[in-house]
Amino acid sequence: MSQGLTYSLVESNTTDIPSNSGALTYNRGFNVAGGSVDEIILRVTTVNTTNAILADFSNILSSLRIILNGETVFDFRSGYASASNNAPGQAGYFLNALGPGRFIEVPSDLTKECYFRIPIGRVLPASISRMEVTLTWAATAAAVASGTVQWWLRYNQNMQTTTTVSAATSFTHAASEEQVNIRLPANVQGTLAGLMVQNDSAADELTGIRIVNQSDFSIPTQMFRAFNGDLDNGILFADDDVSTSAQQYAIQVAGGLFLPLFGLTMDAPFVLQVNSSAVTTRTYTPVITSPIAGAPVPDQRQTQPVVTNVAKSVLSATTEQS
Repeated sequence: MSQGLTYSLVESNTTDIPSNSGALTYNRGFNVAGGSVDEIILRVTTVNTTNAILADFSNILSSLRIILNGETVFDFRSGYASASNNAPGQAGYFLNALGPGRFIEVPSDLTKECYFRIPIGRVLPASISRMEVTLTWAATAAAVASGTVQWWLRYNQNMQTTTTVSAATSFTHAASEEQVNIRLPANVQGTLAGLMVQNDSAADELTGIRIVNQSDFSIPTQMFRAFNGDLDNGILFADDDVSTSAQQYAIQVAGGLFLPLFGLTMDAPFVLQVNSSAVTTRTYTPVITSPIAGAPVPDQRQTQPVVTNVAKSVLSATTEQS
């Protein structure tokens, strides 16, 4: 058994692309080989009219659910998705909070190429497994002539954690401080690496959040951004109107906030006190990680393993600030 990385293309089609005709949802199912699956990679290319998406491609990823052998391993829904949002997208921001480069795009106007690298850390049985995906795109702002959607698996014997992005808790806020109880899945073991907080528009409308089990006081929104690395030019995104040869920096994604949770245990209710400055609806998406038991099998050919650990990736930006 190899210690190195193996990439496997499991699905490719020219159908599941976005369009300016409206939001589109695609459902796909396919068989995949067994092994240690580190991450699932969604690669998208398009040939399109100018300004089909004003900034990065992740702005139009409205939702993505991935099910492996009946288990939901990734269930993400953007608080808002819009091709006219000339700023970093919620989906890209979320993935990059789980590790740098998990969403990346080649900056370009008339052709798009982007990569969504979704960590899952699952050891699939030796027999054939089944993967089901539901992908929803928001409408583009101009026509898309053609494109390709590909699904890849990355096999890696040196992955150290399983990662589960579970269904979000939705809460309709008044313009006041309210208690929010975050729903956690009963059948998933592990600890909380982080929480993605999203408003339903490109506006924070948020004064502060108190994580009840980790703070005696409400922490202001920008203070969280200082702690999670956002304010340190921690957000990279493609904007072809600015440059087609370099990524752009940002210090926030309006309406989006990733909270590192430092491996908070799941054996007690997960409660927040949220100070909302407006009547709005927010979603709260938990990220759960757990160690993978067993040591990787040695290999005599590759001497430098690529070790992945989403729990450590989430913490890295925070620890650099302390």
